[in-house]
Amino acid sequence: MTGHKLGWMVVAAALLAGCGDKTQQHGDSPVVLIGQASPLTGPQAHLGKDNENGVRLALDEINAAGLTLGGRKVTLELKSEDDGADPKTATTVAQKLVDEGVVGVIGHLNSGATIPASKIYSDNNVPQISPSATAVAYTAAGYKTAFRVMTNDAQQGSVLGNYAVTKLGAKKVAIIDDRTAYGQGLADEVEKAVKAAGGEVVAREYTSDRSTDFMAILTSIKGKRPDLVFFGGMDPQGAPMVKQMRQLGMKATFLGGDGVQTPKFIELAGADAEGVVASNPGLPLDAMPGGAAFKAKFEAKYGQIQNYAPYAYDAMHVLVAAMKRADSSDPAKYLAELPKTDYEGVTGRIRFDAKGDLAGGAVTLYQVKGGKWQPLETVKSGT
Repeated sequence: MTGHKLGWMVVAAALLAGCGDKTQQHGDSPVVLIGQASPLTGPQAHLGKDNENGVRLALDEINAAGLTLGGRKVTLELKSEDDGADPKTATTVAQKLVDEGVVGVIGHLNSGATIPASKIYSDNNVPQISPSATAVAYTAAGYKTAFRVMTNDAQQGSVLGNYAVTKLGAKKVAIIDDRTAYGQGLADEVEKAVKAAGGEVVAREYTSDRSTDFMAILTSIKGKRPDLVFFGGMDPQGAPMVKQMRQLGMKATFLGGDGVQTPKFIELAGADAEGVVASNPGLPLDAMPGGAAFKAKFEAKYGQIQNYAPYAYDAMHVLVAAMKRADSSDPAKYLAELPKTDYEGVTGRIRFDAKGDLAGGAVTLYQVKGGKWQPLETVKSGT
């Protein structure tokens, strides 16, 4: 620790004696540091910036309204880090955020980054709310600091697999995943649900989250004549995959999860996006309680919403609402308030179950029609 860093910590501690808050000091106003981590460079940067901007919009609004904790007006400051959607980088980023003194983290975006980072936050008692990590393993670890505001993959995969067989009429299904915690985890759940609904899984293949050439995999799958191909992964792989399917003359329906259900997918896949079906946890933006208002203010400031921005926005508000109830930004004090959350957000009512998962979530199916994602059906899970 440098002498400079030690200096501001001593000053902050002296000014907030008895509060226990980990704050910096800018003039007379204590500054509370909030962390955000997502891929801000690379092929998933459009999604990472979407998360960052959702957090920033909420943080700016909270600061504009004024936030008082422990009898003092405080200012929130965002520390945003690029984890590159990489598990190893994510742990480095998490430790950096902890060392910088953040009192809470919104992130990470990808399950593969969120899961290893969650141990570091847990070890340092820093609350973490992911707006987009859906892998079951994230909250299954049992860390008391881990929460998410989005439906998990056990729910999403079950809906996808069942929908493929019962609504899309797929008797023979091929499954490909990108071998990330998200992609493989979702694919596993889809496979179970397809079989439970009476469908046959005729192929199970895998690639990576950096690949763009899927011809060998698809050629192998084509010979098994699937009615439907499910891909567990993100849009930078999903778009070239469906284009290559069509180049091979494969007529099978292409089905994806939330990593595919983005405007960027349509942009990358072009005309081959037409007819693609994908799911996304939660309600369609226009059906969210605060969706229309959020869309107007977000897009006026940052442009088109890619996917998870409303959840990142809600996660930031949930974190601060817990601080308000505890009247402190000290994680040792406000962490106990997070499990009590009952917050009416843009995305809907947010409550957590005993694991930190969203209670009573929903999953919506979409299809690309006329170059746009159009909602097909919303399935709500039990409360």
